[in-house]
Amino acid sequence: MEYRRVKDQESYDALSQKDIESPVERSLSSTSATSSLSTAGASKGKNSWKLKSIVTLLLTLLTSSQAILIVWSKRAGKYEYSVTTANFSVEALKCLLSLIALYRTWNSQGVTEDNRLSTSFDEVSVYPIPAILYMVKNLLQYYIFAYVDAPAYQILKNLNIISTGVLYRIILKKKLSEIQWAAFILLCAGCTTAQLNPSSDHVLQTPIQGWMMAIVMALLSGFAGVYTEAIIKKRPSRNINVQNFWLYIFGMLFNLVAICVQDFDAVMNKGFFHGYSFITVLMILNHALSGIAVSMVMKYADNIVKVYSTSVSMLLTAVVSVFLFGFHLSLAFFLGSTVVSVSVYLHSVGKPQPQK
Repeated sequence: MEYRRVKDQESYDALSQKDIESPVERSLSSTSATSSLSTAGASKGKNSWKLKSIVTLLLTLLTSSQAILIVWSKRAGKYEYSVTTANFSVEALKCLLSLIALYRTWNSQGVTEDNRLSTSFDEVSVYPIPAILYMVKNLLQYYIFAYVDAPAYQILKNLNIISTGVLYRIILKKKLSEIQWAAFILLCAGCTTAQLNPSSDHVLQTPIQGWMMAIVMALLSGFAGVYTEAIIKKRPSRNINVQNFWLYIFGMLFNLVAICVQDFDAVMNKGFFHGYSFITVLMILNHALSGIAVSMVMKYADNIVKVYSTSVSMLLTAVVSVFLFGFHLSLAFFLGSTVVSVSVYLHSVGKPQPQK
């Protein structure tokens, strides 16, 4: 939110000075002011373009490397580290980054009602549900790679656009345009085309288990996203870092439960960070920074940037996987990813316009 300050004394002095100027001086002053405004506008536009370019590049690199780092962190086809501890580390790092952002806000704006870390029941009771949904979805993304490769994952995770759109319509009563419904159909067709396997008896490269996990992840991600937006709209003036802090706190708690249930003996005997490598650390940093990058896109860029990043990351992941994992870049995959990119674009530009 921007605030405009009106300086009465400066305005009065400016008017007084203008009254005693000669016509020539006024002309020169007007020309100078126009030139200054043009220069300032050009400089602002250039800086905005640079910032948007940096944000786009950052989001593209983070998105495309996410699946690659997860697959790369495997050793002999399995994870040597505990995926529950990795998930906990991601939530802890995001929580720390939210606290740092809050601290900077408190220093610049002071502690207000909207950025205060309240511990009231009404404040914190709404976060456990999305936190546990995100935890299950984030854990599933490790196990889905037993059935899909990195490029296929990049394609299939776009299914959350469909689940989010349908859940928006059902829960938040948001209207979807005809273009968006058509985009959903194109998205399904693109995902299926990219998975066609002409060199095998199996029609699709991804087995049914991979498709089921992708659909479950899409539903979890969609429902968690819709629920989180409902929370934000309940109190729109609330500082986003406060909301993120409580979401990540509950994420850490639920991941601690997951560690105790799934990997308690391994963690107690071998240590919390057993099996971690440099790639594992990069993967954790990637997951934590991806959320921040999306926030930067929402603040400094626009939705087209997300579409561009999604489209480029699918192809970039496929190209890198050719060299790292011996992925075969087929015509079906290229055509399917192109259709998915077009559907994502149509879904973005096909949003219903507000009634005037």
